[in-house]
Amino acid sequence: MKRNRHWIIPLIMIAEISLSGCNFKQQPTRIIPGIDRLNETEYLTLFKDKKIGIITNQTGVNSDREHLADLLFNQSDVHLSAIFSPEHGFYGQIEGGIPIDMNRHEKYGCPIFSLYGTNRKPTADMLDGLDVLIFDIQDIGARFYTYISTMYYAMEAAAENNLMFVVLDRPNPVGGLIVEGPVLQESLASFVGIQPIPLRHGMTVGELALLFQGEGWYSASDSSDVRVIPLQNWDRRVPKEEFLNQWIKPSPNIPDLETAMVYPGMGLLEATNISEGRGTEHPFKYVGAPWLNNTMVYEEMMSHDLQGIEMDTITFTPVDIPGAAVDPKYEGERCFGLRFSVSDYDRCESVTLATYLIYAIKKLHPEEFKWTSEGRIDRMAGTDMFRESMDAGIDAGEIVNMWKNDLVEFEKLRKKYLLYH
Repeated sequence: MKRNRHWIIPLIMIAEISLSGCNFKQQPTRIIPGIDRLNETEYLTLFKDKKIGIITNQTGVNSDREHLADLLFNQSDVHLSAIFSPEHGFYGQIEGGIPIDMNRHEKYGCPIFSLYGTNRKPTADMLDGLDVLIFDIQDIGARFYTYISTMYYAMEAAAENNLMFVVLDRPNPVGGLIVEGPVLQESLASFVGIQPIPLRHGMTVGELALLFQGEGWYSASDSSDVRVIPLQNWDRRVPKEEFLNQWIKPSPNIPDLETAMVYPGMGLLEATNISEGRGTEHPFKYVGAPWLNNTMVYEEMMSHDLQGIEMDTITFTPVDIPGAAVDPKYEGERCFGLRFSVSDYDRCESVTLATYLIYAIKKLHPEEFKWTSEGRIDRMAGTDMFRESMDAGIDAGEIVNMWKNDLVEFEKLRKKYLLYH
């Protein structure tokens, strides 16, 4: 029988109640990320006298905007020994897809190893002397967003080198109730799709870590020591209000929560000759092309009952934005397109939205629309069914229905790893 050694620190829900006259009024509870719990005695003991490696970036801060590296560096009985950075770098200022080299952090006196360069998995030499790897990065809930692939490879490396792996959990900003999109075909596994989960998976990084370990999806998972420090006061809905005020861009082209909401679907446009809005102040919310009849596309889209989203026609001109969009599609050309805004965060289904959008554009512009490459769209969608169905002219609603049975099975699978209800 398979032996799982992960454990989960109990989740404590805190209700804040205020008294006004004779009436009780329940106030919104503050979401407490895992990093905010590091000063609790059981966690200080966990890391005491250990040599720590951290996998993090600019999002790895607590509610007081103190960075994980500083919190550990300032503890006299904890030894910050190595930093590992994901795509976009330790400071999150490098455009997506650009390899990053290793360097050294002057303040902390430790190396910063890039996991988005020559190595995407920590090597034994990088891990030499460490006792613990801590992962603390804000994910955005899309399978092809590479931070979860970085976590996966780091978990595998930790298991192979007998290190404890700890996840400081954070909310899924696009919510944990809706799952949508194709489940990854194993034959299409890549760094933008590491394991068979849906395009929008509805899980936190902590829950994904338990899934990866519990299902034995990486080598030495049977004996790996995976621990999750849960967040508190999250009920799987899309976190708003306070979360919006705390937003730190997880990557240069995800400036706000609304962009994160549409990204799991609109990210697919990166594998087409449609501008996904890079090179504007509204990436993934602006989409279009110089040849697009945006009025016709708008009318086609409005003929469907797409929940939680509003749209309008727009024109825009992509420009070069250093660190965010170098040589964007149609740079300097006037594009005709659509602007999307989220009207109901808890009902917005961005993968479904993008499916209808691509179908509409292909239907209305069969000669102009192109995939940038079949391999890329298949890797991003996680299946060749998506592209082949589009090319065959199958209705968008039928394509959406094609992945529903797989989603039912995935929801059964993920249920035992969910920490928040």
